This record gives sequence, C-alpha cells and structure tokens, in this order.
Amino acid sequence: MEGKIIKGIAGFYYVHVKTFGLYECKAKGIFRNQRIKPLVGDNVIIDVIDETEKKGNISNILERRNELIRPAVANTDQVLVIFAAADPYPNLNLLDRFLILMLKRQVNAIICFNKKDIVTEKETGFLEEVYLKCGYPVIFTSTFTGDGMGVLFEVLKDKTTVLAGPSGVGKSSIINKIYPDANMETGVISEKIKRGRHTTRHSELFYIQDNTFIMDTPGFSSLYIKDNIFDMEKEELKEYYVEFHEYEGNCRFYGCVHLKEPGCAVKQALKEGKISKIRYDNYMEIYDELKNQKKY
Repeated sequence: MEGKIIKGIAGFYYVHVKTFGLYECKAKGIFRNQRIKPLVGDNVIIDVIDETEKKGNISNILERRNELIRPAVANTDQVLVIFAAADPYPNLNLLDRFLILMLKRQVNAIICFNKKDIVTEKETGFLEEVYLKCGYPVIFTSTFTGDGMGVLFEVLKDKTTVLAGPSGVGKSSIINKIYPDANMETGVISEKIKRGRHTTRHSELFYIQDNTFIMDTPGFSSLYIKDNIFDMEKEELKEYYVEFHEYEGNCRFYGCVHLKEPGCAVKQALKEGKISKIRYDNYMEIYDELKNQKKY
C-alpha cells in the first residue's frame, strides 16, 4: 500500500494513504542498517499489520525528487514564504535571506504578504513592484477578510508546499483557513503518542486534497536563515539576485561585484530605477557580512 509520510516523531511515522486514512508505522530495520532515515514528504510503501488499529511497517521508500536538510523534508515542489504586509512591517532584508536560501536549495519560492486588510493599495503596490521585478510570484492575503485566499489555494493546488516565515505574520491562521482540520489531525496524532500537540517542533504535512499537501515548518527560524546563507563566498552572492543577471554582461570589468567598480551596468540600472534600491541595499549589507565573516 502506497502513502506519504506526513509526520515523524519518537520513532513513529504517520503515513497518509489515499482513501484509507492515516496509519501509524515503524520503519523496518533495513533502513537503519543502511543508514537511511525516512523523511516527512517521503512517498513510501507500507505493510499493514493491523487494519483496525491502523498500524503498519514502512517496507520501501520511493525515490525522492529532492531533499531539504533543515527542515528535513522530501519531495517539496515549492516554498511559500509568508510575511505580514504590516504589523509587523515586513523585514525585507530577512525576506531576501529566505529567497537566497531557497535559490541555494533549488526550490521555487512564492511570496505571500498577509494582513492585506490593514495596508493601503500604495503599500501593496510597492511590495509587489519590488519582488515582481526580480521574478517572484507575489500574493496578498487577509485571513481576516478572506481576500486572496482563493488565489493562494490555486497556487497550492496539486503541489507539496513548504510554508516558511517569521513569527507573528499569520502563518498558523493561513493554515487554519486552508485546512480547518489541521488542529484536529494534529490532535489525533498527539493522542496516539500521548503527547501534547505543542510539545514538538517537528515538520508536519497536512493533506488538503488529492496531490495537495502543505507543510508547516517551525524549524525555519529567522536565526537559522540568517546563519545558513553564510555557507558561501561573498563573490557568489550576486548570483542569487536574479535581477542583476541581465545587466552583468555589460559591466566594464569581468567579475564585477557591483559595488565600487566603475562602469558597472548593475549600478547604472539601479540609478535608472530598473533595480530596487531596497534589494540593492540588502545586497550590500549581506555582502559586507560575508566579507567580514570569520573563517575557521
């Protein structure tokens, strides 16, 4: 029987099987011997050992399309990076760090600005312009009014989507709007393992409908994002600012990093308003941090 792991905790894996529901499974010893650890998002084959109690064993892990290290998840189609449009005002420097990390992981990113109901059209227009210019899809939502939720659902449809973002932006509210049974499903798992649903920080998939899953990732903290992007050389950073690419071939000097070099086409594009000043300022700040990081 084929299913998908939606949560793993305390040596148990909870596998969603289409039309049959949720099975509590253990992984066979062969995986431990081969040093293979099942991941949330894995498509697996299970042997049912007790249909009444919905228990089974994972006998095979199907080939993974991709794998993220932290959070440890497999078969991700895209990441929905959620920030608030206001309250708190979006930290665009942190958002850029999320986007850099997703590019490093080669996972498509979609930007969602929540709390649309408390900002003006001018404010949403500004945010949209900044990120559409560099090729990212941008969605505005309000869990209070429901505005934009239909558009968001279409983006999620037939995909396995990781939800990421800092605290206080309404991520949990979005999950509850998309999937009102999320708390109930978490409670069912918690009852099985006799733990409260707030005692774990493990990633968890929620089954929305056929081929549509969303994944909450409490491990995607701001601190982790800040630290993780430093696994690169400063000269690499420009590769993750995709709006620079069309101008780089026109820079006077090969290897231009678009800071103080004369004849820089990227700085000229910035001057002409073709590149966002906020994005460029973030680039300079992150570049300086990479330049000054200690090498061990």
